[in-house]
Amino acid sequence: MTASALEVYDAGLLRAASPGDVASWRLRYADGSHTPLDLRAWCAPRPGDDELLAAARDSVLDIGCGPGRLTVSLTRQGRVALGIDISAGAVALTRSSGAPALRRSVFARLPGTGRWTTALLADGNIGIGGDPVRLLARVRELLAPDGVALVELDQEGTGRTVVVRLESDAGEASGWFRWAHVGPLGLESLAFRAGMRTERVWSAQDRWFAEVVPA
Repeated sequence: MTASALEVYDAGLLRAASPGDVASWRLRYADGSHTPLDLRAWCAPRPGDDELLAAARDSVLDIGCGPGRLTVSLTRQGRVALGIDISAGAVALTRSSGAPALRRSVFARLPGTGRWTTALLADGNIGIGGDPVRLLARVRELLAPDGVALVELDQEGTGRTVVVRLESDAGEASGWFRWAHVGPLGLESLAFRAGMRTERVWSAQDRWFAEVVPA
């Protein structure tokens, strides 16, 4: 039986956070192409993180927090932040670094619904579930009326919904699942369909970000 994407991601993330890990990961597309997936890069501060967090307001919900580097950074600054992730390993890593985290889907019942002033969708997490409109509509429910979603985008293009799986050079592979890529040119129409609007788009350290607010 093929392992679920969550099982493979969970195990890979825990190994990536361990000193000396050298595993190489990739995202394999159904058409046979692939792109590198650096799980280790998610475990330590990345160039562009400071610029992203500088745009965050007051209370921050880090959706798909992974090992928690952004939640941890905000917590160390004395800011109110909560990480959520469906990965038990991700939540354990976040908590072990001193930041609060819940093992919870973004679509599940969450504390502070309708009161968060910032929602983070970093590291391409706008792709969760392969349906950016549904995800942004849920984010709109979570935000306060004057809240903002900070979204990390692909570097170019409009975006696409794809079927992918996780693979490692050790021969591990997950089952196939839906994901979405969203570029700067595609965000505005997706946000509009979710009852939101794009406030601004900017780049920092070879990464692209956007502020999306309730319409």
